[in-house]
Amino acid sequence: MLSYAVRRLFGAIPTLLVILTITFFLVRLAPGGPFDGERTLPAEIERNLAAVYHLNEPLPMQYLRYLGQVVQGDFGPSFKYKDFSVTQLIWSGFPVSLQLGGTAMLLAVVIGTALGAFSALRQNSGLDHAVMGTAMVGIAVPNFVVAPLLTLVLGVHLGWLPTGGWGTWSQMLLPVVALALPQIAYIARMTRASMIETLRSNFIRTARAKGLPERVTILRHALKGALLPVVSYLGPATAAVITGSVVIEQIFGIPGIGRYFVQGALNRDYTLVMGVVIFYGVLIILFNLIVDLAYGLLDPRVRYD
Repeated sequence: MLSYAVRRLFGAIPTLLVILTITFFLVRLAPGGPFDGERTLPAEIERNLAAVYHLNEPLPMQYLRYLGQVVQGDFGPSFKYKDFSVTQLIWSGFPVSLQLGGTAMLLAVVIGTALGAFSALRQNSGLDHAVMGTAMVGIAVPNFVVAPLLTLVLGVHLGWLPTGGWGTWSQMLLPVVALALPQIAYIARMTRASMIETLRSNFIRTARAKGLPERVTILRHALKGALLPVVSYLGPATAAVITGSVVIEQIFGIPGIGRYFVQGALNRDYTLVMGVVIFYGVLIILFNLIVDLAYGLLDPRVRYD
């Protein structure tokens, strides 16, 4: 398993290089520049700033210079946050995004798996249709609708929860729930479909024929097999949620990576956008690797050769 993980990590280097290259040239094709603003700078100052950040060099030279910095673990300085490097900004926002996204995914896995299994065991019943209908609504309604509605109802009208800030459990509840609701819906639907298929498998019929209690058959055998598609989904989903939901962090004023990414894109902060994208790519690769390794624990037929 260790050799498999090492091979996967080394095999991911070309993928990261492609991500870095495409992002580097795309952000520079966007109109405007990092030093554009409401007040036009004198031409001499603009030239000096471009020289300081090497923006006056040919684009291929800028690319090679940036690639050399990334190899050394340096994402460069931020153009807009003058006193901070991109690495400092990422590591200041990542713990917040990790806490927000990790809590939301944990909530989504627990509730989504329970709802999906419950619905599969009562297939085509009224409760099954109610759960799946609610899940479809959760998938169809986007975060930028759910979050303001929760804020308006629970925060403004009822006054039960604060509508912004970060740090206390009461401040975390609204953004975590808003971020978790779509994931709960996806996981519930996947668990239900996989559970129904697993319950019709030969090994489940064998377990029942041997006289195993229904609870043991469901929890130890059926649910374990039904979780394989869910585990596959959790890799990229967890990386996407943990790196910060842009909408949720903007609505609730949460200082995570998502807000930095939005500000970097609006301000044409090339290095900040590049750093967040590369960091996000690394997280996706790592979580997908963890998912592949977890397959061996859930399915004994999986071998890492």
